[in-house]
Amino acid sequence: MFKKIPHTYVIVFFIIVLAGMLTWVIPGGEYERQTVNVNGVDRTIIVDNSFHSIESSPQTWQIFSALFEGFVDKADIIVFILMIGGAFWIMNESKAIDVGIFSFLKFTKKLEKIKFVRALGVNNIVLTLIMIMFSTFGATFGMSEETIAFIIILVPLAISMGYDSITGAAIVFVAAGLGFAGAILNPFTIGIAQGLSDLQLFSGFEYRLFCWLVINVVGIAYILRYANKVKKNPEKSLVVEEDKYWRERGDSDTENIEYYTPISAWITYGIVLSILVTCAVIFPQTKMEIGNNAAILPVMPVLAGLFAIMGGLSLRKSVHFFILNILLFTILLLIVGVMGYGWYVMEIATLFFGMGLASGIAMNYHADKITKLFLDGVKDILSAAFIVGLAGGIIIVLQEGKIIDPILHSLASSMEGFGKIASVGIMYLIQNFINIIIPSGSAKAALTMPIMAPFSDVIGVSRQATVMAFQFGDGFTNMITPTSGVLIGVLGVARIPYDKWVKWIGPLMITMIILGFLLLIPTVTMQLNGF
Repeated sequence: MFKKIPHTYVIVFFIIVLAGMLTWVIPGGEYERQTVNVNGVDRTIIVDNSFHSIESSPQTWQIFSALFEGFVDKADIIVFILMIGGAFWIMNESKAIDVGIFSFLKFTKKLEKIKFVRALGVNNIVLTLIMIMFSTFGATFGMSEETIAFIIILVPLAISMGYDSITGAAIVFVAAGLGFAGAILNPFTIGIAQGLSDLQLFSGFEYRLFCWLVINVVGIAYILRYANKVKKNPEKSLVVEEDKYWRERGDSDTENIEYYTPISAWITYGIVLSILVTCAVIFPQTKMEIGNNAAILPVMPVLAGLFAIMGGLSLRKSVHFFILNILLFTILLLIVGVMGYGWYVMEIATLFFGMGLASGIAMNYHADKITKLFLDGVKDILSAAFIVGLAGGIIIVLQEGKIIDPILHSLASSMEGFGKIASVGIMYLIQNFINIIIPSGSAKAALTMPIMAPFSDVIGVSRQATVMAFQFGDGFTNMITPTSGVLIGVLGVARIPYDKWVKWIGPLMITMIILGFLLLIPTVTMQLNGF
């Protein structure tokens, strides 16, 4: 007899309970820690050979208080999701995104007239280009939390193209995850891990670039195969029922939308342009960083100039295209902010909030309507934000139960007495396992590399190979672990049940984990540059 799969909330709560049970089984312990400067940033690392037992702290009623503490710990991502949801709801009311999707689909139909494009499949080309872009972002500046904002745009686009929400989430989140795993210049993983291992920053670039290409070929092929299967037969989609929400929300008579430009849109244009010009004056030069490479460029003056031209031209068509122009420059400013000014979720949420306000003002909505639309968007996306806080409770229970360090210590001790290939493979598996407990790449690098790097010297494995074992182990399982606030946030926004996501991505995860091990073998059997 068929039994219904539990709700995502139920699954996460049972994981919290399981974590609590482990605190009764695993003895307490901890490492001593010290603060070191890594690439100009202070990091807390483990002192080698400092593990010692401490009194156990079995969790009982704390599994319930962990729900509260999980919300506190993940407050930044929760607020980020709520602000993004509210801002996009204002934009959605304008029908600008519908107009953009409709125009995009018309453009792709024109491309089908080109014989070469038609042979490859215009949709395949579009999806592949989107995935390469997000994978590049993941590989170079560690795009992760930022993907949540793009889900609201690309899930409706994917469904309009005849795909499903899993495809829409995959071309953003999984693509960025593939880049994160095959990190070429990611300062939050490779940068920290190499700094803690006393390696030249971003050395071994050539082989990591090769790995990134291989990982992307396999990952993109998997996504395209599923996407084409769904397009041929929508009933093959794992989320055909859940996607009714997106299809109903996307039902609008786009071809009969009235195109016009109110005075309020021109006023908004003047306000936004004034802000950009002011920023251009204050920040005439921006230091854009990718890995350890940097270039000082007049980014803000260029953006101000482009907005002056493109904003004016879009207003001559209609307010809808002007709002799409605002969306485009929001994304460009996001990239500049992350790469040039070290923005994180607070700044990005503020940027999208401003985008939502500008969209509402341009449409000549009064203040009460903008407020109501924002709150409607918050209500609509509240479940996605709620599950992020719930998942945060898992980490809290493990931390308060004092069992994270004992798990780390026992795993590290298990590597003794193996050959080079087996040792690097075990390191890799350990990193995969630890990533389930500690999904933060930078935190995991700070905790594990002070142990792994010296140990690799003892067993005759290069420290660069150890860094790559960390890199792959950190990257792949981010796309499936329920302790990842970003994954849970993405699934919540896309309205994809966790169990269905696991069913879809499970085969890809198995493939990627095996592929990661195969790519590690040359690091201990061949003479590679930087190893």
